[in-house]
Amino acid sequence: MSQVSHNKMWRDAMKDLDILLWREKEEFLQPEGNPMKVFEILATSYIKYMQICRKLVMAQDQLVCQQKQTVIRQVLEGVIGRILEIKKEMVELEKSEFQHMDNILVELQLLPEDLEVPIPTYFIKDNLEVLQERERILDDILLNDELQTQVWRGYMQRKKTKKIREEEMIFLGMYPTPHLKATSIPQIPAGQGNELQGEVQTGEEKVPIKDKLREMERVNMKATLQDQVGQCFIECWHIIGRFPDYPTEKAGGSMALFTDKTPEQVSAELADLQEKALQKKDAGKEKQKEKASQKNGKKGKLSEEKEEGWKMAPSNFLSIMEEGNSQYKVFWQNRDERWDFLQDHDPELIKEEKKEDVEEELREQVGELMQKKLENLRLAVDGEKTDKPKKGSKGQKGSKSKKAKGKKKISQLEEDLTPDRTIDSLYEELVKEGLLMKAKTVNISDYVGDYSYLGSTSLQLRKESVPSATDVRQLIALYGILPLGSQTVHEKAPLVKALLLAGPAGVGKKMFVHAICRETGANLFNLSASNIAGKYPSKSDLVMMLHVVLKVAKQLQPSVVWIGDTEKIFSKGVPKGQENLKQLEKLLPDFLKALKAQDRVLIVGTTKRPFDANPKPFFKMYPKIIMIPRPDYGSRYGKYFK
Repeated sequence: MSQVSHNKMWRDAMKDLDILLWREKEEFLQPEGNPMKVFEILATSYIKYMQICRKLVMAQDQLVCQQKQTVIRQVLEGVIGRILEIKKEMVELEKSEFQHMDNILVELQLLPEDLEVPIPTYFIKDNLEVLQERERILDDILLNDELQTQVWRGYMQRKKTKKIREEEMIFLGMYPTPHLKATSIPQIPAGQGNELQGEVQTGEEKVPIKDKLREMERVNMKATLQDQVGQCFIECWHIIGRFPDYPTEKAGGSMALFTDKTPEQVSAELADLQEKALQKKDAGKEKQKEKASQKNGKKGKLSEEKEEGWKMAPSNFLSIMEEGNSQYKVFWQNRDERWDFLQDHDPELIKEEKKEDVEEELREQVGELMQKKLENLRLAVDGEKTDKPKKGSKGQKGSKSKKAKGKKKISQLEEDLTPDRTIDSLYEELVKEGLLMKAKTVNISDYVGDYSYLGSTSLQLRKESVPSATDVRQLIALYGILPLGSQTVHEKAPLVKALLLAGPAGVGKKMFVHAICRETGANLFNLSASNIAGKYPSKSDLVMMLHVVLKVAKQLQPSVVWIGDTEKIFSKGVPKGQENLKQLEKLLPDFLKALKAQDRVLIVGTTKRPFDANPKPFFKMYPKIIMIPRPDYGSRYGKYFK
């Protein structure tokens, strides 16, 4: 497909997104009492967002212009986050991780393939060099310690196979001959398209637009900023009869004054400040009344919610999508690109971006000058001096004491027990101990299986259907791959720290663990029962081991901590020689608490005997459980005749 086709795909996706955003504002805010209608609304939105996500993933991967990729990526992360939020709503409504949408697919005239979760390629592309270097270091450590002996044999065989394949393609005329590769751009193979994109995009970095802006427009920009701040001082003096206080750094500093405001807006803001000051006096009384009303009004609130019906929960990603949609409408929707043959970058957009950076640099200088000017104006007109708080003031001491009292206790796993060790040395130690392993080269698409076409029919007959392979792939992608691949999605989407894959032997539980790592470029830590039993006899050894794993996993995120045969750690009886597994059970909740929203670390447990575990601590550790059944007839048929 050409750049024109992918631009059209991006355009169509943004049109569909614009309609969905309108529905989010107009339709989803209305309460709905019928659960069937609620599920239909959620499932329809889920499917349409998934279609938009697929188009954006393909457009972001294939478009050459890096500026377009940046805008698409922002919208794409918003769409992915909204999909996860809608999925959470459906799970809470249906009380199940698996939803059947075959009836809605028929109404929308779509195929089951449209439910497949697309994996953005920038998860790997953005960190490709780092991942390759990390894999090389891992191979070197394994080879030097004789922990892996087949690396070079496989490497040489793959190299020979690749060479034979290239010779065959050249013979068939599908690859250009070596002396034509440098001149024949249209005949470049598809695998080398990304390298060409990278070469085109580097041209943007060579354009010294920021330096030119700094040289040519610095004086004018500085004068404009000074005029804005001075005008703000004069307007405030005319309105309230005195000059305003200069904003502190927490309030935004000079940035708070660098806005074009009318006198009416300034007076309105001052009035709001006065109202807030009056409200603070009555805040304590209102809080006490609220606490009393909360105790007595819980039953009333529940009855009101039942009467009103279901409402869509507030979203953390609607603002991201709306911002990206507005940027698209302003800069890209009506842009004529017929004469832009390279489509590598737009100098005007770069100029606007760099202009903001230059203004940011000048604001600090202008802020210092205008602060001194404000002091002189106050001294000359009002006869006042600005009061600066001293370092040893009582207010600061009180704030420090409050902060000291408000500090929470840090668990022993979060304390830095290895301050004199580097991450490289800890990484090497984990590899030698067998706690950090190399992920196998598998993808989530390698899990072949068909869709359950009669899921909703079985529910009407009050029969619980077995989850299909498509359902399992969706959940692995939604809970495992998408949050680990994007920092924005992981921080703002519903947080999933631990995931349990349960199913009989041979259904692909371990393969999914490796697929999550390969699709996101994550490190794979092996804390399986068989790998831990007998190695760390004392509690202090276990604490140190978990601390090192946590420290390296956070530093080199994304990371996956795999706990195979996890039911043995939470079992009631412990075999001889494996007493440390019981101590590990007590430490794992602290390990889970140490993971924050900004830490892209996922705990994945696998088990074939979940019924052997003690239910209470087991389910507390793994709030998300995915059952992986044996393949049905459709999945087996598709596997052999794909």
